[in-house]
Parts: sequence; C-alpha cells; structure tokens
Amino acid sequence: MTYLDRTDAGKKLAHALGDYRGKDALVLALPRGGVIVGYEVARELEADLDVLIVRKLGSPYNPEFGIGAIASGGARYLDAKAIAALHVPQAYIERVEQQERAELERRSRTYRGERPQPQIDGRLVILVDDGIATGGTARAAVRALRQANPARLVLAVPVAPPSTVAALAGEVDEIVCPEMPLGFSAIGQWYQYFDQVSDEEVIDLLERHALQRQNSGRE
Repeated sequence: MTYLDRTDAGKKLAHALGDYRGKDALVLALPRGGVIVGYEVARELEADLDVLIVRKLGSPYNPEFGIGAIASGGARYLDAKAIAALHVPQAYIERVEQQERAELERRSRTYRGERPQPQIDGRLVILVDDGIATGGTARAAVRALRQANPARLVLAVPVAPPSTVAALAGEVDEIVCPEMPLGFSAIGQWYQYFDQVSDEEVIDLLERHALQRQNSGRE
C-alpha cells in the first residue's frame, strides 16, 4: 500500500507541489474522491478550492465513446476528428450537450450551492484527482479546461501508471505524480483505505475550506 487513505495522499501530493505554495493557485478537484485529496492540497498551498465537474459527450452510435466533454464554468471541448470520422450531426451534438449541461449544472448546485464559479482565465490551475487509471476523465477535463485559458495548467494525482502519465504529458504544462508503479491495475490498489465518498463529505470539505480562506483573509 502506498497511501493510508486520501487524506494521507493529499498531504504527500501537496508536499510534491510545494513550489506552488502561496502562488494564488486554484485547485480544482474531480468529485468525489478527488475532493478529499484536493482539500489537503489547497490547504497546504494556501490555494482556493473548488470542484470541476466533467460530463462526457457520447457518440450517437456508442455513448461510451466520447466525442467531446463539458466542464464546470462553461468549459467545452469537441473532438473534431472523431466528429468528422463518425459524421456526427451538429443537431445531435447540440442536443446531447444540452442534456449533459443540465446534469452538470444539477451536480454543480449540489456541491457548490450559490457560490459563483471560480475564475480560470489567466490563472494557475491545479487539477486534482485521487488517481488516474486509463486517463479518459482526466483528458476530457484537461481539454475542456484549456478552453477556459488558464495561465498554467498542472495535473496532480497521487498515483497513476507510467504509460498514462506519458500519454497525458503533452496535454498539460506539468504533471505531478509521486507514485508511478509498473504493476498498476486499479487506483484503490495503492490505498489501504479507499472507501466511497458521499456528496455530504464533498459539500462539507468545500464549505470548510471556504470558511478557512475567509478567516485567513481577516488575519
């Protein structure tokens, strides 16, 4: 076991990201498990914390095959090559995006309440999850985020296979991944405790961090 739990992983990942401490970074965590890791990273780096909710836009012929993705804050990515190769109609794209946007906004309200979306344009953004396996979700998140023009985009995860890290290297400005084991089969394999994370835990951590940031600003 590499990590005791997600809290332990977050503290160790924050140490690896130490150069970004006090740099006014925005930590965007992928719910749900990534929020526990992201909370520790944001706390240690004195950074803002929010969630990035990603919804895949599935092909009309195979919903599991993504032709694009949308993310919190209006970020949008379309795979032009896949759309052209599959001859996906524009009307279909608009329809499926509308459906997924409604679900994204519902989830965003659940986690974020009435808090405004964070600014991404021109900012140092650190995208955090509790690990990466194949990289599909991370790639969709990164490509969608790129449309929002961050000044620097860092992908940070506690564990991922070397092949996935190499495949994603060209998508971001930097990847920080302390553990890249060769014998990788599943993210949970590298945690002693890898329990399910509830919506309530996510909401509690986001509110707790926001209060901490508010109080630190008064000091």
